[in-house]
Amino acid sequence: MNFELFIASRLKLNKSSDAGSPGMNIALLGIILAVVVMILSLAIVMGFKNEITGKIFQLDPHLRVTNAALGLDENYSTVNGRDICEAIVADGDFSNKIHSISLIAEKPAILKTDDNFMGVQYRGVDNRFDWTYLESRIVEGRVPCLADSANVSEIIISQVVANSLNLKNGDKVLTYFIDNDVKVRNSCIVGIYSTDFEEFDKSIILGNIALLQNVNGWHGDIGNYVGINLKDVGKAGTDAYTLFSTLAQDCYNKEGNTLHNVSNTFNNNVSFFSWLSMLDMNVVIILVLMMIVSGFTLISALLMIILERIKMIGTLKALGCTNGSIRRIFILLTQKIIFKALVIGDVIGLGLALIQQYFHVIKLNAEVYYMPYVPISLDVWSIVILNVAVIVASYVTLVGPSYIISTIKPTATMRFD
Repeated sequence: MNFELFIASRLKLNKSSDAGSPGMNIALLGIILAVVVMILSLAIVMGFKNEITGKIFQLDPHLRVTNAALGLDENYSTVNGRDICEAIVADGDFSNKIHSISLIAEKPAILKTDDNFMGVQYRGVDNRFDWTYLESRIVEGRVPCLADSANVSEIIISQVVANSLNLKNGDKVLTYFIDNDVKVRNSCIVGIYSTDFEEFDKSIILGNIALLQNVNGWHGDIGNYVGINLKDVGKAGTDAYTLFSTLAQDCYNKEGNTLHNVSNTFNNNVSFFSWLSMLDMNVVIILVLMMIVSGFTLISALLMIILERIKMIGTLKALGCTNGSIRRIFILLTQKIIFKALVIGDVIGLGLALIQQYFHVIKLNAEVYYMPYVPISLDVWSIVILNVAVIVASYVTLVGPSYIISTIKPTATMRFD
């Protein structure tokens, strides 16, 4: 143990009282609150981002394969699902990255009841569609049975749509598709879901792709796009380029006339991800503000400790201690506040976060925040890095103010009272 650490370990923060002075207690409380705020800010923002991104990854395909000529003419807005699947299967390395794949068709529609109507987007899927997430969000009924071609009229709607049209599970509703002429289909509601993701819930109904193929006059392999969910969505950008190259090569080898475009979920939902990235800046601002508050609190505490030990500083200088050694003693002594505040702040912050994570004490308006309660996501390494950053920042903050010790003269301190 070096000299400075030995002396600092033998000193109390307040020499006149074991309980500490009011100023020292205020300093400790201020740093504890700052640590709690920083931990909760990290946990809430990370939880919010994880919840939103998780819903996007579950509700929107990670990769979309569309016709590269999409938008030039409605005849170009379709893809052949069989051709695409054959090209993917031929590339064994890429097919191993796929979790699920489905041919999907979408078309604007109007749901009409006896006294009301509502515009929606009809999303038709085939029997390879992964219903896992939506099944977990079903509040009443079940998902459509796609294996039976006789049940092409089965659909699921959101709780938002059901409330708007006063519909319930088991009701039948007329579905209008309007192109050059109006086509009407009877639909049977077999399930009602709620994802708390307003952009999805207020517009999307899901059913059998066979119904849209019938409405559009397509055969069974035709849809608007092929949706692919990956085992590792983090590699969606790289995998999109790989798949594009695979399909382009297949088109060249077969002398085909359809070039496919592949987009990933990050590009398809860029507005959401841009919005989420802005939350990082909010967290940085909060952390910086809390660090500044902690810094000023520590500086005040250091000055109080120095004023209480003016005579000791003079004595140490008279015994030959350098200004640098004395500064390090008082910095180490002041950092006792930091370590104590970190322990208490971690316990309180993590405790509050865990209570919210498991009991959902604080509720939210799902229509505004896309979830019914404040989400929490705790990452051990983030908390460790935060604690280390606070310790390092506190040490750096104290270096400058500690130079006040250099101005103290032993001859003056001997008479200080």
